[in-house]
Amino acid sequence: MSKTAEAKTPNLNSLKGHRKPLWVATAVVLLWFMISGVTGPLFGSLSTVQKNDNSKFLPANSEASKATDAIAKFATTKINAFPALILFEGQVTPSNTSATQSFVQGLASRPLVDEKGASLKDKSGNPVHLLIGSYFVKTEQPGAFPAQDGKALLASLPISADVATQLLPDGKSAALPGIVTAIRYYSSEFAAKNGFITHTTGAGGLFADLFGAFGGLDSKLLIVTGLLVSLILIVVYRSPILWILPLMSAGFALTLSGGVIYELAKHNVIALDGQSQGILSVLVLGAATDYALLLIARYREELHLHRSRVDAMKAAWRGVVEPIVASGSTVALGLLVLLLSELTNNRGLGPIGAIGIACSMVTILTFLPALLVLFGRWIFWPKRPLFDHPDEKLTGVWSKVANATAKNPRKYWLVSGGALLVLAAFISTLGANGLSTVQSFTSRPDSVVGQEQLLKHFPGGQGDPTQVVVKVGEVDAVTSKLQSVAGVSSVSPMVDPVTQGPKVVNGLEVLNVTLTSAPDSAKATALIPSLRAAVKSIDPSILTGGTTAVYYDTHKAAQRDRALIIPVILLVIAIILGLLLRSLAAAGLLLVTVVLSFAATLGVSSLVFHHLFHFAGEDTSYPLFSFVFLVALGIDYNIFLMTRVREETIKHGTRAGMTKGVTVTGGVITSAGIVLAATFTVLGILPLVFLAELGFTVGFGVLLDTLIVRSILVPALVHSIGPKIWWPSALSKESQ
Repeated sequence: MSKTAEAKTPNLNSLKGHRKPLWVATAVVLLWFMISGVTGPLFGSLSTVQKNDNSKFLPANSEASKATDAIAKFATTKINAFPALILFEGQVTPSNTSATQSFVQGLASRPLVDEKGASLKDKSGNPVHLLIGSYFVKTEQPGAFPAQDGKALLASLPISADVATQLLPDGKSAALPGIVTAIRYYSSEFAAKNGFITHTTGAGGLFADLFGAFGGLDSKLLIVTGLLVSLILIVVYRSPILWILPLMSAGFALTLSGGVIYELAKHNVIALDGQSQGILSVLVLGAATDYALLLIARYREELHLHRSRVDAMKAAWRGVVEPIVASGSTVALGLLVLLLSELTNNRGLGPIGAIGIACSMVTILTFLPALLVLFGRWIFWPKRPLFDHPDEKLTGVWSKVANATAKNPRKYWLVSGGALLVLAAFISTLGANGLSTVQSFTSRPDSVVGQEQLLKHFPGGQGDPTQVVVKVGEVDAVTSKLQSVAGVSSVSPMVDPVTQGPKVVNGLEVLNVTLTSAPDSAKATALIPSLRAAVKSIDPSILTGGTTAVYYDTHKAAQRDRALIIPVILLVIAIILGLLLRSLAAAGLLLVTVVLSFAATLGVSSLVFHHLFHFAGEDTSYPLFSFVFLVALGIDYNIFLMTRVREETIKHGTRAGMTKGVTVTGGVITSAGIVLAATFTVLGILPLVFLAELGFTVGFGVLLDTLIVRSILVPALVHSIGPKIWWPSALSKESQ
């Protein structure tokens, strides 16, 4: 801008000049506070509309789902139960066996209590007397039986899946963890008096601990994420005040998205589980903060060029609206591709994440600009950006990085690209063959310890058998065939509680197949194809279901999703990049570099998981989720960079434009990457292997992308290619 033009710029620092913009900004801020007042309480209630039952995630056409429907016709609630297994370890005698039997049968008449034995309270804080038995399947009688080695007793409690997922009287806590807490309290009390060591495990115990882990999302995860982002923003801005505005904006984006998702999940439009809620929190806080950093950095840059903060904000908004919308659209559309998934929890995460990203964009492009205009330049104190003062970014560390890359681009892209290829080679060590529920915890809750101890005394599938639906005339042949499969401990018919004989419905029976391995273990899951092949050799219409079959069909669906969704996401991203940059060459280059970065990240992650963290493996959905977040989010930073490079190329040419682009965006993009990496890494505080692995992978991958790919590899390649990077647009024809 010339001095003459600057002199003619209206001085809006007077009250008169600012009156209209300030009124508009004030109205926008007040509107957002009203919106947050409505959506905030809804976000706080998100956990009440979660659904965490794996069996309901499968498509209706899977064999496990068909088997579930067929078994439900037998009027047994076994398939609708979370059997909680209480293991009593110690020397078994007739007297303590009888005492244990009486204790187990009397549990139903005990009131629910917390871990200290205190009565539960309702929403008003008044004690409530609610019996454990009110959550049991009424047609099944709890009982205990000894192990063959005489060193343990095992009791099975039929907790109803239909009521266990409801809320306790306080209106906040899921019932299942509360039921298991009470069972553990009474069991420990009994065991101490009778010389036993006790653990509560089985599906009921494991799911209770799983629900308990997700219960930390509303408080621990958000508190740690907020503190971490606050610390990073304070360091980035070196201001005691400015950091509050982007953090507040991110919080408003989170409550808005939570309110929308609550209503959709409440009315069964989308499926929300604890995993999706945890990812939503870090995704929105990370993405909204990233967009805020980009806006504030451009606003600060424009304040050096405009007398009026309103004019500076208009110029900044015009400069960032395209990359923010393009970036957010890329992530949102990438997430929406998950709607192609066969698994309902994956399909649910698609719109959940997309809603979160959309709310982030809207909030940062409306609420944050209004806040910044209202507060004025002083919000940047102690380093206020003054009109016509030099911008220190133009001579900082990123200026040196940009110029170094420009001087010898071939060396930089060969070294950085070669290093990424070496790291990517380790991707072959990644298994992603699934995790059992026991292996899903990074900690060792009581249910995990109990499952391990149970295997020392009983078959792993005890209390949770694989179930096979057969015709009455084929029972003997199928039983014989099943018993011949290695890994099967026993086969018995489902018993009619009235006649005490085999239960028959419409000429069909159900065979309970107890496996030697835990029902959700890799060994048990690997048996399903053999079991199905064995029974279908007799009759192809025979259905095999139960927990183990659900796990197997879930793994198969996840593999199918990976093969379909990843190519579709790549196609969507390529189209968006091509339209945004008006260049097929640039779109192709960015896509290749991000995929290379993704492969390198998985290679490093595999080494870390297996040799540093010593995890048992990776969930089958881990590669897909990692791809969705890393590729979609990784392309964000290239969008931020390349849209600015294109803007500068129009003014100065490709190579000079790249140098200027890296110089002015280096700091903000790196800061944004650190914020996003930190927010995803926070997932590691939850004691779940999948979220810990996803958090590390996204965190490391984002840092790799911002520090190496975006700052070195892409600029070096563009400098080497020159104007042809903009083919087929007119910019590719510049003579440089």
